[in-house]
Amino acid sequence: MDLVGRAIAQKLGEAWGQPVIVENRTGAGGNIGTDVVAKAAPDGYTLLVAHVGNLAINPFLFAKLPYDPVRDFTPVTLATVSTNLLVSHPSLPIRTVKDLVTLAKSRPGQINYASGGVGVVGHMAAELLATTAGIHLRHIPYRGSGAAVVDVLAGQVPIMFSAPGAVVPHVRSGRLRAIATASTRRPPGLEDIPTFAESGYPAVEASVWFAIFGPAGLPQTIVERLNAEIVRGLKAPEIHARLTNAGYDPTPSSPQELAALLKTDMAKWGKVVKESGARVE
Repeated sequence: MDLVGRAIAQKLGEAWGQPVIVENRTGAGGNIGTDVVAKAAPDGYTLLVAHVGNLAINPFLFAKLPYDPVRDFTPVTLATVSTNLLVSHPSLPIRTVKDLVTLAKSRPGQINYASGGVGVVGHMAAELLATTAGIHLRHIPYRGSGAAVVDVLAGQVPIMFSAPGAVVPHVRSGRLRAIATASTRRPPGLEDIPTFAESGYPAVEASVWFAIFGPAGLPQTIVERLNAEIVRGLKAPEIHARLTNAGYDPTPSSPQELAALLKTDMAKWGKVVKESGARVE
């Protein structure tokens, strides 16, 4: 998220002739920083680099949030999309999604999967796979994805969904096996790994997006200017290359397209959270 925010801030600063500050407000699964923007003045000077988790998952995961993902924000543009990659330790006798489903059905509740914590996209992606395929997987949450990857590499937990950057080097070295990507198409650099749709499970789509929102009530003229400048910045060759090399796929959009995406993902992830029983108090 920080890389995406800094890239956008750079291009906005160049367009406006003054520095644009990126302020990281971490904590509570991103809810603290998100709430700051929800309560900011709608003047275009305070924007949110939102993650799919902040606006499409957290409203269903947390018992109470200080903001409403639709009412309190104005969509500006989608920024980037990246995939989640399902990987397994080589000791697990699977090579395809169907292999995993068959194995899980023969061992209900005995196949563990790791994630970076309750409610993160990796957790929700695994639950989406489980409900779609009619299998029962056992969740092993960690305090961050780094610790989860370490234990999957050690074979302590056999599978996990992860951002590509954390696991692709280990896939290339043979320490992990790539099973499928949870995106609508094979991402750049991962063309040799099938999607879940190609593997027979098109409903298992768990792309991770970052998008730009302003506070509610942001004037249309400001939305249009911000959208034009950010879209131009994301298409700039040096920014596009920087983001692509880090595993992000720059995908600027109209405000209307972003609003539609948020609505679709809230419906999808709200259902997954409910069916999984995940909850953060």
